[in-house]
Amino acid sequence: MTTGSPERTADGRWIVVGGRRWRAEDPSLDPTVTGRLRSHLGRARSAVRLAAAPRDRDAARDRVQLAKEGLGERGDAWWDLSPAERAARAADRLDRLDRLDRLDRLDRLDRLDRLDRLDALAPPD
Repeated sequence: MTTGSPERTADGRWIVVGGRRWRAEDPSLDPTVTGRLRSHLGRARSAVRLAAAPRDRDAARDRVQLAKEGLGERGDAWWDLSPAERAARAADRLDRLDRLDRLDRLDRLDRLDRLDRLDALAPPD
């Protein structure tokens, strides 16, 4: 495994990995925003790998898409957008990913609450 940054094309719009060209991350984005988007991306990629059900895999892939759009790697090319549009897109995708995380936490808490109530209904041994 190599370390360091991947090779970039002269215009900086693309990275080259294994002889393939991929759209580069938008270099104008705030580092805090890109860090958070990368964190969401890593967790979403992991969820794709670990998903047992097609529905869960599709949901995880949707999150990968949102993170990559926020980073400028997918969707409208970042170099065709104004700096304000690029920042707004990143902020929007980050907000959507954060809201999905909060919904997941609420769903887990709801499931735990239902289990607790079910345990309370169980007859004593």
